[in-house]
Order: sequence, then C-alpha cells, then structure tokens
Amino acid sequence: MSKVAVVGAGTMGNGIAHVFAQRGWNVTLIDTSADAIARGVETIKKNLDRQIKKGAGSKEQGAETLARIKTSSSLDSVKDADLVVEAATENPDIKFDIFEDLDRLAPKGTILASNTSSISITEIAKQTKRPERIIGMHFMNPVPLMPLVEVIRGKGTGEETVARTLEIVKALGKTPVVVNDAPGFVSNRVLMPMINEAIFCVDEGVATAEAVDQVMKLGMNHPLGPLALADLIGLDVCLDIMKVLQDGLDAHKYRPAPLLERMVAQGRLGRKSGQGFYAYRD
Repeated sequence: MSKVAVVGAGTMGNGIAHVFAQRGWNVTLIDTSADAIARGVETIKKNLDRQIKKGAGSKEQGAETLARIKTSSSLDSVKDADLVVEAATENPDIKFDIFEDLDRLAPKGTILASNTSSISITEIAKQTKRPERIIGMHFMNPVPLMPLVEVIRGKGTGEETVARTLEIVKALGKTPVVVNDAPGFVSNRVLMPMINEAIFCVDEGVATAEAVDQVMKLGMNHPLGPLALADLIGLDVCLDIMKVLQDGLDAHKYRPAPLLERMVAQGRLGRKSGQGFYAYRD
C-alpha cells in the first residue's frame, strides 16, 4: 500500500494526512470546502515548520512531505486509493452517506477506515457491501504528536483487515490498540465522563475551571486538565460523544452536563472558536 485518501481536512484529517505523507505515503486530502482544504494544508505547513525547528526533520524532508499531498473536492479521487481514512464531522448521517459513496467509488479491495471517536463501526459498515473491510482507526489529537491509534473491530471486520491495519499503524510510528465496537469504544467511554463530571463541578460551583484542572494536573499527574482538554477537543465534539454514550448505554449515567449544552448553544466551543472554558487568541 502506498496511496491513502483522507476524507475531511479539519483538525484530525490534516493531522492524519500529515503523518501518512511524512512516512512516505502519497496522500489525497479531500474536502468539499475549498477553505477547509486551504486551512488544512496551512496547518500541515505550520506543524512541519514546528517539527523542523525542534530538530525533528529537515527543510528538505518537510518539502518532500508536502509534495506527497495533493488535494481534491471530490470523493471520486478515492478511485485508486489503497486505503481510505474518513475524518469528517462526528455525525452519524454524514458518515453513513460518505461510506455509502466510498463503497461505490473505491476499489473493491480497499480498506475503508473511520476516524470516528464514538460512532459504531458496525453501523457504518452496514452502509457498505464490504463489512469485512470496514474498520475504525481512531487517531488522537494532535495526530503528529500522539502515539496511540485505537483500532476498532466491527462485528463484520475481517481478520485480514485488522492485521493489515495494525501493520499500517506501526509503520506510521504509532502504537495500535485493538478494541471491540461499543459506544465510545474505550478512549471516550472513559475520558468523556471524566470531562463531563469536571464540567458539573464548575456548573455546580464546586470549583473554577482553573481549580478543577489544577487538581487533576497536580494531584493525578495529568499533563492537561480535563477542561483545557475539552477545549482542545471541541466542546461540540464532547457533547456529541456524550449523546452517543447516553443513547447507547445509560440515559442517566451519561447525561451531558447542562453547562456543556449551554456553552455549545452559545458557540463557545473551545480553541476552535476562541472561547471555551478559557480564552484563546490563536
């Protein structure tokens, strides 16, 4: 395999394109929005520059990485891909539509992977005629830095697909961990309730956001407090995942904090909107 198509040029998509291109893959970064593609490519350039300044690569290597990335506004560009990684908005209907199209357009032997952080891989696979080649590849944010890829096995995922995906993840310099399909998988089934509980603490006046984060950083040795992490992930994404857990597991246990719902309704989404639990200038 040497050709990958990444669907979605947002935070996760451009990070995934970055690591594949850096490891020698020819990448097609696909998005229906020209602005999103431009922002995605610019982000890749900035992240490569940061790596070069830190001594993790040369200018020549950075230029070679960029040269391996081409862009497209059409899913037709997956027609010669060995692997497709979908990294679109965390919305089931959007992902289902994309996979229905990918199944029609991509070669029959192509693995179709989703970077979903919570949506059922088994349900995604139902939109296709190749459930044995559908798998979850849940990269962590920021993709160029985080070593984990949660590999999610749907009910119909074939052993050959799992084995090949593990090879690919390791070749990217990442560490794969295989989990079975369930709401939130492991990462977000554990993480999101913690973030949600931290938001309840702020909403109920137990402590400020700064105090909650300081307790978790200094007392639990977390590198980033749960509320700063929520801002990084995006509060809208956190809310979407809580709703998936609520629908799939327990309506009361996984009830989203009212403050989280209010902040999303107000457009306070975290870093990407400039305001969440903290204010951001960049």
